[in-house]
Amino acid sequence: MDFHQQPLTAGDLAEPNEPFDLFETWFAEARAREINDPEAMALSTVDADGLPNSRMVLMKAVDARGFVFYTNAESAKGRELTGAGKAAALFHWKSLRRQVRVRGPVERVSEAESDAYFASRPRDSRIGAWASQQSRPLESRFALESAVARLAAKYALGDIPRPPHWYGFRILPVQFEFWSDRPFRLHERIDYRRAAPEGPWSKTRLYP
Repeated sequence: MDFHQQPLTAGDLAEPNEPFDLFETWFAEARAREINDPEAMALSTVDADGLPNSRMVLMKAVDARGFVFYTNAESAKGRELTGAGKAAALFHWKSLRRQVRVRGPVERVSEAESDAYFASRPRDSRIGAWASQQSRPLESRFALESAVARLAAKYALGDIPRPPHWYGFRILPVQFEFWSDRPFRLHERIDYRRAAPEGPWSKTRLYP
């Protein structure tokens, strides 16, 4: 199917006033039609010098509060999230020729949320969360594999607790931009903004 030639639909012309409603609709379509990882998003942060960093992460939950992902808080991204307290995310669904940009402050999710998600991960992934000193220099692959083997033996029986430095962050959006490909680069862009989390949204159509 040639998405460049898709006509405008009633849904395209009548965007809801609540951006989470539109995201839910688009994300449902992405989960049905995007080939790989529809929940993948490019997460952008800034370091102490204001230099941006971007990397791909997986969104693990979304609701009316915001977008949740998990990480080692001692990693570069974890330190930057804690230091700046703000982040941006980009979803790009190439199969649908759509993207969504999100910006806002971040908060740490509750201990209960982090514990529940950690417990849902495969056992080897939980071992890996303990073994990896994420973003720090690694002297050799053998050192990482040795750490994994040592921790697998330590937690051979029973539950694997969540590392205290491993938990979730939630982006609390104050801006969304929905972008949809159109012929001749006359793309659709819908911008939603509010002054602070929990505030009312305003909606603006942007030139492509």
